[in-house]
Amino acid sequence: MKSAPIVLFTYNRPWHTKQTVEALQNNLYAEESNLFIFSDGPKTDKDELKVKEVRDYLKSIKGFKKIEITERDKNWGLANNIIDGVTKIVNEYGKIIVLEDDLVTSPFFLKFMNEALEMYEDEDKVVSIHGYVYPIRDLPEVFFIKGADCWGWATWKRGWGLFEKDGKKLLHGLEEKKLTKLFDFNGTYEYTQMLKDQIRGKNNSWAIRWYASAFLSEKLTLYPGVSLVKNIGTDASGTHVGETKAFEVELAQRPILVKRIPPTVDLKAYAKFERYFRTIRRKRVIDFIGNRLRLTK
Repeated sequence: MKSAPIVLFTYNRPWHTKQTVEALQNNLYAEESNLFIFSDGPKTDKDELKVKEVRDYLKSIKGFKKIEITERDKNWGLANNIIDGVTKIVNEYGKIIVLEDDLVTSPFFLKFMNEALEMYEDEDKVVSIHGYVYPIRDLPEVFFIKGADCWGWATWKRGWGLFEKDGKKLLHGLEEKKLTKLFDFNGTYEYTQMLKDQIRGKNNSWAIRWYASAFLSEKLTLYPGVSLVKNIGTDASGTHVGETKAFEVELAQRPILVKRIPPTVDLKAYAKFERYFRTIRRKRVIDFIGNRLRLTK
């Protein structure tokens, strides 16, 4: 099995970047993998020192077959940096594993990704492989959910070829086919609103467009039953994720068995996603009310 290239996107968070890289270095197959790093340029003068600190660290990295660093000479922004980097590498190598600078991986992350990429390479219904899964108990070893995801993922050239940059086209497709409720996991998570906000310039999320592109194309993503990725950027240090503990997980301490299963949505897993989204939605409401009460005292 030939290891897929890993693409890592970094910006101005040296501590987070180091945690991400060190975890990746401890992965099986790390030494057999090419690592491509895209370091975005500073947005303001205030960011320059942090970006330089990240870049100085990146130049010291070892433990991979090959390391290639692209230093953006200006600030591209998270979405443009990722879209350009993913497109360039996946078009050259045919498949890709993608991480951002706040994703800590289990030692078995690369094993799962590479094995799943190989197993489902010729299954057109499958658009991607995902490493993160929500803190939900009793999920199957592996399962499919419709759409695509963004916290430690992998795809092929044929999968990324479906990516649509124009959010307006995606929203029109969802509304025309009356799919917005299903897109929002039966109204339990505000994905449609995220897409509308992207169109209005309130966010610049590439991830919501990746999800919508795959969803409208009727494609599936393979998930592990136990998370192989932990997001350490939910501390308000990132671009799109505020401070929250709702997505905290314990990393898998064993390999996930990659097996061929029918390419259909796992309805039981889907229902568990819905229940989880309802739970965190209620918690947000309770926290909001609590904050309002504290502010009025």
